[in-house]
Amino acid sequence: MGRGPLAGPVVAAAVIFPVEIKIAGINDSKKLSSAERISLFGLIQSRALASSVAVVSAEQIDKYNILNASLLAMKLAVRNLSIRPDFILVDGREKIPQLGIPQKTIIKGDCQSQSIAAAAILAKVTRDQLMQELHQKFPQFGFLHNQGYATRAHKEALEKFGPCPVHRFTFSPVSKAALKSKAGSLRL
Repeated sequence: MGRGPLAGPVVAAAVIFPVEIKIAGINDSKKLSSAERISLFGLIQSRALASSVAVVSAEQIDKYNILNASLLAMKLAVRNLSIRPDFILVDGREKIPQLGIPQKTIIKGDCQSQSIAAAAILAKVTRDQLMQELHQKFPQFGFLHNQGYATRAHKEALEKFGPCPVHRFTFSPVSKAALKSKAGSLRL
């Protein structure tokens, strides 16, 4: 979760449910309200056999690129499960490299698999909470409202203040702002 923003980490999650578990309300995380996602977060964790969330920093995104950082987050989420799965379903087109577990990719998987949708909810809630914390450190960028996405106000703040350490410097609007700013070389 969080592949498109200009700032903050990318977050992935993995969930293993018992076969018979069906949780009402689990859906594509983008179709749920924040309150619905937060309500489902605890329910998912309590009903899952295992769940895990992994965070890959903006600095790692710049180092590996967003696709590879996303795949790394997915790999870490699967590897950090308390139960090793026999098979995994992956949301999207790309298989997770060097995982050593059979896997199937499913485009728009969060609309087709309860486990994928539940993992997306865990990842989205976690990332939103992290962006709220980053808002406290860098309020000028409005992360509380934009979650790091390239809104007009966020891009204007980049122009005015230059990037902060949690921006993704390899993303074009950030690199352009960094060139114009003395703060461009800052990194946590």
